[in-house]
Amino acid sequence: MGLWISEANLFFDPTLVDGRLVLSSSGMSLLTLSVSIHPLKPSSCPDPNGVHCQKPTTLQIVVFFVALYIIALGNGGTKPNISTIGADQFDEFDPKEKIQKLSFFNWWAFSILFGALFATTVLIYIQDNVGWALGYGIPTIGLAISILIFLAGTPFYRHKVPMGSSLTTIIKVIVASISKWKVEIPTDAKELYELDPIEYGEGKHMIDSTNSMRFLNKACVRTSSSKPWLLSSVTQVEETKQILRMIPILIVTFIPSTMVAQIGTLFIKQGTTLNRHIGAFKIPPASLGLFVTISMLVSLVVYDRVFVKIIRKRTRNPRGITLLQRMGIGMILHIIIMVIASLTERYRIHVARKNGLVENGGQVPLSVFIILPQFILMGVADAFLEVAKLEFFYDQAPESMKSLGASYSLTSLGAGNFISSLFLTIVSNVTSGNGHEGWIRNNLNASHLDYYYAFFAILNCINFVLFLVVVRFYVYRAEVSDSMKVLAEELTVRKTEGGQ
Repeated sequence: MGLWISEANLFFDPTLVDGRLVLSSSGMSLLTLSVSIHPLKPSSCPDPNGVHCQKPTTLQIVVFFVALYIIALGNGGTKPNISTIGADQFDEFDPKEKIQKLSFFNWWAFSILFGALFATTVLIYIQDNVGWALGYGIPTIGLAISILIFLAGTPFYRHKVPMGSSLTTIIKVIVASISKWKVEIPTDAKELYELDPIEYGEGKHMIDSTNSMRFLNKACVRTSSSKPWLLSSVTQVEETKQILRMIPILIVTFIPSTMVAQIGTLFIKQGTTLNRHIGAFKIPPASLGLFVTISMLVSLVVYDRVFVKIIRKRTRNPRGITLLQRMGIGMILHIIIMVIASLTERYRIHVARKNGLVENGGQVPLSVFIILPQFILMGVADAFLEVAKLEFFYDQAPESMKSLGASYSLTSLGAGNFISSLFLTIVSNVTSGNGHEGWIRNNLNASHLDYYYAFFAILNCINFVLFLVVVRFYVYRAEVSDSMKVLAEELTVRKTEGGQ
């Protein structure tokens, strides 16, 4: 909901987006101070086990968490809007720019991952070996530089005129429909209320009435009431339908988002029980996620520069495959990942038992590279699913509600984090009764992560079936321009000429 509120306030207004960047920068500055200076910085602790350490003061705890919440508030406003502003720099009505726009989200994700690569290598090394002050100070300075770059580029951006809160429009349509539930809908759509075409300027297009979600059409039926909240235009109703139509797709992305939120962390914890040495170098635990990042970086490049170019020749779809097909491939990969992870973890536990390492939780005499396949596949799956998810919700949202559509993707990730905590708690409680220790314990050698991974494999299978059902009834939003049609015709011509 926080993301939706941010969308309502930030609709394509670079000044306000920059304000949220400043908010994030302020949070990072406060976080840096909390690990740099006294009395904000907790006292150092010589005890490696942390048993005989001085507890942080109330002030230190408050400052630390306030900084985190400020950063979260800033990110909630910038993340769904920065990607939207970037995509809106391409002209929807120019086929050349449209084809470039189809690659935008791949390269936008690539840039984000490149930053994550820097964070999981350089910054982690600095934090472990130099100090937290410099480790937090570098991204703080980087964020300040980003604000300056954003401000310098603002005059050159393509801007869309703010059109008010999308949430207000949606709520207004729903309220009007419910209030007029007894009203008959005219058989002739021309009798429904619609604004004059002159009212629709750049960035907002008139949409014809449809019979899907027909109940909402009551919102644009004229009555004797003059209350503004009891009458919406046909376009507003159809925009609301488009947003609501995406909700079932949003729901079936919760389980994949749970995978992103939790399974990667469990993979890393699993890796800490294995031999992480490469010669004299020992891989830091936090850097194990580097394998997923590198895999996703490579996968995005291969997907955009190789896969799409090959597939589009066969499908004559400028995207190569549809966004929902791309998401479906990612979900299938998630199932394969969990099956492989379950079998690998079963073997790891077997070796731990064979070497008497169950009780003491010692390091298992296996290389960390036995879990490398699941890390690599996780990156490939995310290149398909996560990027397609973001592009899908942006692409299918109405032209005047793009930020709200993009926020669906982040809403999915947020829900995934909550669900992952819920699953972890439920599974731990259910499996630890009747004298059993439970599937998930601090000592992974005595745990049964293989069962937990198998549970997720089954859960992903069920979710994939639901996804197929939802997709079966989903109707793609009509394109506002002929660019995709022109591009598809060009591909058809090329294929015909190539076959002659």
